[in-house]
This record gives sequence, structure tokens and C-alpha cells, in this order.
Amino acid sequence: MPPSEQPGEKTVERILEQARDALTVKRVFGEPYASEGCLVVPVAVVRSGGGGGVGGDAAGNGGTGGGFGVSARPVGIYRIKGEEVTWLPAFDLTRVAVLGEIVALVALLVLRSIVRGRRR
Repeated sequence: MPPSEQPGEKTVERILEQARDALTVKRVFGEPYASEGCLVVPVAVVRSGGGGGVGGDAAGNGGTGGGFGVSARPVGIYRIKGEEVTWLPAFDLTRVAVLGEIVALVALLVLRSIVRGRRR
């Protein structure tokens, strides 16, 4: 092993190369398709994160590591008909339901603290 190359350096480079391949514009803008005389372009939000590490002893034992994750969710479509471009957002019912549950929980906690305050 050349003195300038650390153990696991190739692993980290491979992870970064895979990350670069995963984060392309095709992850955000899907393949356009024609429907009812319109061109439809699906759009998503893509988030990613990663990390890597190197270590080990002087003999080159142990160390290395890394990871990478990608998350994507649809946000809507662009509908192109003639010269007109229209944005149509995606509706995420799960997200709306979770937000409603959080608001209800906070409201119940506030109401409970008000009732307890009046008892004193």
C-alpha cells in the first residue's frame, strides 16, 4: 500500500462515487410522458446524507466504514399543454393526518394545563 493511501480510502471513494451516481436530475424530474394531449413531468424532493471514516493501527488492521442514504418523495407534476405550463402539487394524505394528530395533541396538552391552573 502506498504511504499516502490510508486504509479504507478506496471504500470512501467508492461510497462517494455511488452517491454522485444516485443524485442525478432524473431523481428529481421523472421521465416525461404524454397523457390526454399534455406532456406530464413528475417532480420529487430528494434528500441525501452520508458519512465515512478511516482508522486502524499502524499495521493497517481495523478501521474504515461509511454509509449513504437517499430519501425521495413526490411533490407534484408540471403539465405542459401547448404554450401553457401548469404546476399541480401532490397531495400527501399521510402528512396531513400526522399534522392533524400533532395539532390535536398540542391542543389537549394546552387545555389540560389551563384546567389544572384554574383548579389552584
